[in-house]
Amino acid sequence: MEAAEGRRHVRLVTYRGSEDIPLLCSLIERDLSEPYSTYTYRYFLDSWPQFGLLAMESTTSGASKTAEGEVRDECIGCVVCKLDRSRHGVLRGYIAMLAVRHDRRQSGLGTLLVETVLMKMHESGCEEVVLEAELSNRGALALYEKLGFVRDKLLEKYYLNGSSAYRLKLKMNRRSDSMLFADMDEDAYT
Repeated sequence: MEAAEGRRHVRLVTYRGSEDIPLLCSLIERDLSEPYSTYTYRYFLDSWPQFGLLAMESTTSGASKTAEGEVRDECIGCVVCKLDRSRHGVLRGYIAMLAVRHDRRQSGLGTLLVETVLMKMHESGCEEVVLEAELSNRGALALYEKLGFVRDKLLEKYYLNGSSAYRLKLKMNRRSDSMLFADMDEDAYT
């Protein structure tokens, strides 16, 4: 999937291997409040590489070229996920990390990353998707709720920094690709 933006070119790429880890680490460490070890990235990306997406941007300006004149890609967004069976046998997706570089927020890139990974999960037979979002992260909460996620549970002091989070859930609709997400209300998960 590609999007051209002026002299910038953004493309989504599936995780390609360990060479992508430093790109993800740099972005996530800068833009998320929760620290992660390299082991955490490897756990998700080595086990479920198809659900790791990077938004790579290249520009035609001289600032993004190497000394040899080659165009250099920059990672400006990513999503890291997994897909496995819950203890109740439900094929459940989990969005572990979503990060968009600060200067690229409000551009639709986060929505594009999440929609793309949700479609991949849907194609793999996913029945529901869960994630946690920091209570104070209004942008993330708005993005996920716009995509149909509902607040399932308040998790007090969930993060290492003492912040609370909401667990969000999305039921996937199996009827057709044109009706990907089920119309659910908050009472549907109780």
